[in-house]
Amino acid sequence: MSGKPILGVRRTVAVDVPVERAFRVFTEEVGRWWPLDTHHTNPAGAVTAVIEPRVGGRWFERAEDGSETDWGRVLAWEPPERLVLAWHLSPEWRFDPDPARASEVEVRFVAEGPASTRVELEHRKFEVYGAEAETVRDVFEQPNAWTEVLDLYRQRIAG
Repeated sequence: MSGKPILGVRRTVAVDVPVERAFRVFTEEVGRWWPLDTHHTNPAGAVTAVIEPRVGGRWFERAEDGSETDWGRVLAWEPPERLVLAWHLSPEWRFDPDPARASEVEVRFVAEGPASTRVELEHRKFEVYGAEAETVRDVFEQPNAWTEVLDLYRQRIAG
């Protein structure tokens, strides 16, 4: 474990839909906006991503051949305000089932009016990666990480 706390990666995006729709698109339509051509872990590629709508549900990708590769688990399911996902991918981008080695992704959906929502994402608990914690965090700070993912989500809603 790293001796000092590692700051989480935070990103925010505004979408012009009610909070219920913002939550629904993020969770039910993740396979339609996630950048699966570049952000997948299955060697066979991925054609969709799924977040099962319940605490304990799986967060995974599915390849064209039907094979599934887990990314994590749902830790909190509080529609339409909050979702917390365990990120079970190791620094080598392989699924690690041990919850003690999972970071967390919390997504909050904050209504800013009847048809406007602020979506706040925080990826945290990088300390679980030990000596690689800061390196892993730096990966998620890159423009092609959470920034790109949330921009594609915003585009899906606007589309």
